[in-house]
Amino acid sequence: MTWSAAARGAHQPDNTAFTQQRLPAWQPLLSASIALPLFFCAGLAFIGLGLGLFYSSNGIKELEYDYTGTAGTGGCSACALADRGRAPPPPCSCAWHFSLPELFPGPVYLYYELTNFYQNNRRYSVSRDDAQLSGLPSALRHPANECAPYQRRASGLPIAPCGAIANSLFNDSFSLWHQRRAGGPYVEVPLDRTGIAWWTDCHVKFRNPPLVNGSLALAFHGTAPPPNWPRPVYALSPDPNNTGFVNQDFVVWMRTAALPTFRKLYARIRQGNYSAGLPRGSYVVNITYNYPVRAFGGRKLVVLSNISWMGGKNPFLGIAYLAVGSLCILVGFVMLVVYIRYQDQNDEDEDEE
Repeated sequence: MTWSAAARGAHQPDNTAFTQQRLPAWQPLLSASIALPLFFCAGLAFIGLGLGLFYSSNGIKELEYDYTGTAGTGGCSACALADRGRAPPPPCSCAWHFSLPELFPGPVYLYYELTNFYQNNRRYSVSRDDAQLSGLPSALRHPANECAPYQRRASGLPIAPCGAIANSLFNDSFSLWHQRRAGGPYVEVPLDRTGIAWWTDCHVKFRNPPLVNGSLALAFHGTAPPPNWPRPVYALSPDPNNTGFVNQDFVVWMRTAALPTFRKLYARIRQGNYSAGLPRGSYVVNITYNYPVRAFGGRKLVVLSNISWMGGKNPFLGIAYLAVGSLCILVGFVMLVVYIRYQDQNDEDEDEE
């Protein structure tokens, strides 16, 4: 069986420069005079940027305290021993004392840090119901199957918020106190707990269900809190604008971390006499020890840090730029040596001819 000329022509593309790939094109030929300057310029640019990032990161001041509690170390060790084998652990408190010989420049941020906590685990990271967290009433009563086994209580009541992420909410709390002079009274440093979550999370992804008779508690009627929560979601804060699914601490926790060691923002210090930073003097951080970490071999820290134009302390970024820039310079020198060697050889061959 043969195809007719008309049939063959029906399946052929148009005879245009575009369809027949006859458009003019620029095909650069990278000679040594072009490639070598590119490598050296890129290397110098990366090294310069890396040095700026590295020294900026080193200029950031940090104070951190591991309050996990190890036997015999004092501090929070009594609280750590008290939570062994008990869930939830009994209420306990401890303190971190430190002194500042000079001003700790602001703005100052208070973080908590957890180690060996894999929020990036696939089963853990999908254990949530985004429709429920957006305030949809139907999802409030019928949580998604991904939340199992934290989907419903044994009594059959739906859990709100459901899922393993919400059930493992970090619930330690901190307060900072300052002693201006030796022997004087301690004054509480105001901690700004607002605006610590992403704006899109608080105003787009997370919303409370519609109020019932003006009450958020009635909106959550017929639901139960997660098993590890001592109180329901609508009672997370006395502030009506910071409770329920839009609670700042809850929203920050629900944005899962990519690495097993992570920090999450707890508060900012930028009010009153501490807008410029923490002045010299003695300080104490009172810690309410609730969150158990011994079961998964983790540690927890409280961190005070300021920031620079590049953000928080991150020496890896500067080191990465320095490494890439040095590699570009090295490759450039290797190519230069190879070019000079073979250029001389080509010149000798041309002379012999």
